[in-house]
Amino acid sequence: MDIIYDVIVIGAGHAGCEAAAAAANLGSKTLLITMDMNKIAQMSCNPAIGGIAKGQIVREIDAMGGYTGLVTDASTLQFRMLNRSKGPAMWSPRAQCDRVYFSFNWRYILENTKNLNIWQDAVSSLIVENQQVKGVRTLLGAKFTARSIVITAGTFLNGKLFIGKTHTDGGRVGEPSAYCLTEQLNSLGIQSDRMKTGTPPRIDIRSVNLKNLLVQPGDDAPQRFSFLNVLSPIQKYKQQLCCYMVYTNEEVHDILRSGFKDSPLFSGVIHGKGPRYCPSIEDKLKTFAGKTQHQLFLEPEGWNTNEYYLQGFSSSLPIQTQIDALKHIKGLEHVEIYRPAYAVEYDYFPPVQLNHSLESKLLKGLFFAGQVNGTTGYEEAAAQGLMAGINACRFVNEKDPVVLNRDQAYIGVLIDDLVTKGVDEPYRMFTSRAEYRILLRQDNADLRLTEVSYNIGLASEYRLDVMNKKYSTISDIREYLNNTSVRADEVNDYLVSRGSSPLTQGRRLADILQRPQISLLDFVTNVPRGTQVMDMVKSSAAKEAYMFLPYMPAIGEMDGNVENDFYESYKNEILEGVEIGIKYEGYIERERRIADKILRLENVKIPANFDYNSLKSLSIESRQKLSRIKPQTIAQASRIPGVSPADISILLVYFGR
Repeated sequence: MDIIYDVIVIGAGHAGCEAAAAAANLGSKTLLITMDMNKIAQMSCNPAIGGIAKGQIVREIDAMGGYTGLVTDASTLQFRMLNRSKGPAMWSPRAQCDRVYFSFNWRYILENTKNLNIWQDAVSSLIVENQQVKGVRTLLGAKFTARSIVITAGTFLNGKLFIGKTHTDGGRVGEPSAYCLTEQLNSLGIQSDRMKTGTPPRIDIRSVNLKNLLVQPGDDAPQRFSFLNVLSPIQKYKQQLCCYMVYTNEEVHDILRSGFKDSPLFSGVIHGKGPRYCPSIEDKLKTFAGKTQHQLFLEPEGWNTNEYYLQGFSSSLPIQTQIDALKHIKGLEHVEIYRPAYAVEYDYFPPVQLNHSLESKLLKGLFFAGQVNGTTGYEEAAAQGLMAGINACRFVNEKDPVVLNRDQAYIGVLIDDLVTKGVDEPYRMFTSRAEYRILLRQDNADLRLTEVSYNIGLASEYRLDVMNKKYSTISDIREYLNNTSVRADEVNDYLVSRGSSPLTQGRRLADILQRPQISLLDFVTNVPRGTQVMDMVKSSAAKEAYMFLPYMPAIGEMDGNVENDFYESYKNEILEGVEIGIKYEGYIERERRIADKILRLENVKIPANFDYNSLKSLSIESRQKLSRIKPQTIAQASRIPGVSPADISILLVYFGR
């Protein structure tokens, strides 16, 4: 058996799903290989999508024509916009999901994607000729040839599971590890290392006294991830499920510490790095020894289950230690668990061995995405998968890769950090990693990326039209507010009622909106001459049609006025875009100027095989790091830890600014 494909994707986690869908939608004949078709896009850890920076990434995936946002919306149990008390650069959407629906929706999409086949099996080896991948062989004896391959094997490469002194092979509980690939890649010159992550216990919510827990409800007016008008269940007809917050205490900590002697994390049994920003509970007790309590969150796993995820309690301690500790938390005195916490250690490939396209520097046509690059999180994996799938397809068609800049997308920040800095400091994506946060807001991801994706053939014309109409309306409203004035007597009563100083003379509507006490929606409904804004929004939005997607069974039967749904849906997005643009105009322009200045350094190229040791004026540390990472531009070189501004000046003189 020898079947020919353009692109083969190994692994059907979040990275693999986006990679396979992107390659297939771009016209490549694509094969997705997974060990278990019932575990497609499995939410192995917490049943949630989004969060700080990661919510921005999901909106970017959606703007590019990926599916994670749409699948999340169809599976949403609860939605919260995090950091609303801060500026819009920090706002981050987050959704609790039904993990069964999430997987079902992804499988439905993949099974109905043109140019995409799925094969249930495990890859035993790659076919490599002349330092270029040519295909794969599987455990069942199948042979598939392809011009490009994307590896998204997650935690399964030589995966081992740990609970106390017990350890077993596996990528997840009850699922086998994948072997041979790491060893083969090592033999071909690609370096690997070990990474460790973990997952908390799952709680039977019926055994919890909810009266003693702090309730964490969803937003009163829940939003969604996708820029398309596909309402989530909780936006239409479902009541949101609540999360709950509890705290550990010193008695809990003492019980946990009693199990440290049997901890594989502290006994040296586990050698891999752990995610710094997602530590185990025993790591927290070691690192923050003086802290008397740690907060934990109970998160629902689905509409039709009593299973809850205990966020913040990842552990590899013995089972009995876990249970004893849990029963000393207020509200969990009689707790029953479905499965204990455990740690998993697996192989990954340091991403400094990749180009920005996520293609290997050593093997042509081989791409890596997701946890095999040392990252954690569904969102980061999906983003890498999307870009790897795009670039694998473009490699086949001999087109230049698509590389997003740091001022263009959080996805660009993510990938640039990975290939430039690696994960020596265990990686986790946060807004603090982006130097252009006001440019990379979650609300404008469609403006930044939809046209880029449309031009390469991925984003649909419908998506582009919706984006253009939305921002055309935003522009028209801003022009109206900048060119329309109001008299002091028309607006002073309103301003005083909102705690803002009265006017002494007429002012432009845009000037009034810049005041921190004034919101646009409140403003246009209470101030004369402002009401025209709502007419402009309605005339734009009401013309569009509702877009039904193929997996609507997960959402259920839709009722009500479709045109009105569209209007209500886009009204808030449009008004929010106008308000942010006016209130933060100065900050946005300043950040844009800085980004443009740095962009000039991106155009100063460094030859691929340049010998840095020939520049004796560079520091020894810089020569070593530059030789290892081989940056493509001066700008990338400047972001390498240990490369000083003085070293960058030397490079600029040598290569010519």
